Amino acid sequence: MKTFKNIIVVTLITLFALSCKNEAKPEVKTVAIENEAITEKALDTNATYAKAEFTIDGMTCEIGCAKTIEKKIAKMEGVKSAKVDFDRKLAMVEYNEAKVTPISLEETVTKVADIYKVSDMKTVEGFSSKKACAADCTKVCCANKTDAEKKACTADCKKACCAEKSKA
Repeated sequence: MKTFKNIIVVTLITLFALSCKNEAKPEVKTVAIENEAITEKALDTNATYAKAEFTIDGMTCEIGCAKTIEKKIAKMEGVKSAKVDFDRKLAMVEYNEAKVTPISLEETVTKVADIYKVSDMKTVEGFSSKKACAADCTKVCCANKTDAEKKACTADCKKACCAEKSKA
């Protein structure tokens, strides 16, 4: 029995000594990835692109809500660009009119979660870059205009402060 124990101890010591290596070689793994993730969308040069802006109600956070909706819209076939502004609850999408419709944009948003509601869908020439009313309750489009033009401009604004100012 003593000889058997000695043989086992010598075997274990030999096994540990041979299994330790001074040079650690990195393990090379090949990972398959989809080509779609690497390459950007191929844009149809003959397509007619439209720009749409719409309000999304029901968003509660910028990362979980706005960015998720933005990614879902951007992945749609025919969408050139998509941006969702959480602070203004505004989505701005440029899309191929032959492949995407305003209804399909709305369906994509509501499929993300039932709490999201699309409203005020409109086609625009250019995306709005600022809030509708500035701190002094004048629309950005009202800058450098006459008083009569400013009153007409503020009449479009939905904020209560702008409505009060246009009456004055």
